[in-house]
Amino acid sequence: MPLLPRRQPAALLLPARGFLEARVPWARDRALDHVVEREGHLVPFLLTKDALLVSAPPPHAVPLHSLPSTIPFPFRPLRFLQLYPSAFALSPHPIEVSPTQRLSTLHAAEAQTLDSTRPDAADRLLRLLMLAPSRALPLRLVARLRLDLGLAPDFTRSLLPHYPDYFALSPDGSVLELVCYRKDLAVSVLQSYAQRTGGYKVGDAVAFQLSFPRGFELDKKVRKWLDDWQRLPYISPYEDGSHLAPKSDITEKRTVAVLHEALSLTVGKKMEKEVLVKLGEVLRLPPGFRKVIARHPGIFYMSHKLRTQTVVLREAYRRQMLVDKHPMMGIRYQYLHLMHMGKEEAGKRKGKDRKVSRAEQMIGEDFGAEGADDENEEYDDEEDDDEVDDKGLEAGVVSEDEHSDDENTENVG
Repeated sequence: MPLLPRRQPAALLLPARGFLEARVPWARDRALDHVVEREGHLVPFLLTKDALLVSAPPPHAVPLHSLPSTIPFPFRPLRFLQLYPSAFALSPHPIEVSPTQRLSTLHAAEAQTLDSTRPDAADRLLRLLMLAPSRALPLRLVARLRLDLGLAPDFTRSLLPHYPDYFALSPDGSVLELVCYRKDLAVSVLQSYAQRTGGYKVGDAVAFQLSFPRGFELDKKVRKWLDDWQRLPYISPYEDGSHLAPKSDITEKRTVAVLHEALSLTVGKKMEKEVLVKLGEVLRLPPGFRKVIARHPGIFYMSHKLRTQTVVLREAYRRQMLVDKHPMMGIRYQYLHLMHMGKEEAGKRKGKDRKVSRAEQMIGEDFGAEGADDENEEYDDEEDDDEVDDKGLEAGVVSEDEHSDDENTENVG
């Protein structure tokens, strides 16, 4: 008996793309901008801390010039370290940097938290690999995502060997590969929420949670399209989407689902857009997927703070507070408090007309006036945002890299 042609999944038969030729406006959300802005300097701070307390042997004193060149200092390293005397101690001839007792104590608390959350970190990293059609990710990209995922600085030694049934490194050590696909973990955050709040069956029309900043309005036609789009079947990001019609609403919804899940796997529920784009390319999202972020401002918020673009998952925050705070974020906030204390101490010393100590004189003699004007080199985000507003983002320009996407993609974002 001849075999009948295999019936295509229903999703493939859905009508093609129904986007309107309309621009979705961008509007500032000051609460979510604050979420991004308050972590300014946190990345170079943490990488410097790791260079001292993880990479360097006791007593963890490192010559200033020996700090890794990969640390993205916002200005001269000496000036950066001087901003945080509560965390970093400087000694002259040769100039060395070492951790203060407060920083060492907090680092020890972080190590305990990393140890206690290791199973959770392994599950989230495994799920990220499960999102990849190749079931593998470049180790370099995973290392770039380390802070977002809440992994230890030495995760290749402190995490991966504990889960040989989960992870394997390629022979050349450049690729992290999936060993075991766990079906019980192949449930997205959105599916899990739907199951808890009213039941869910595969193929149901699960809607994304939407929220907009005060005063934000969508065109009525765009709102109607969005309502119809929300009623489409939800295709899990862990399911194969290769059968879906390209440039269709259902493909758009699955792309949103993948980006939504990737952000949900981070401890801060946000990621620099540049990194998210690199991840999306590895996850083989359709061309032009970057515009999806801008087309759905009720799901994703694009912050322009800190001279970069950061994508924030809206539903994860109530104002500027995380709804579900991961233990690693609790540690992260303690580091931010330590940084703030250091800036206050530095400001008090700067405001006092006191005699400069011999040690500070020696540091100044070695470096001259280095860093004296570096505070002026720090960017003013308010000025940047005003500049963005003047260029008409409220009028509908959603993304700075809008025109750099695939030319075959409709210009609706």
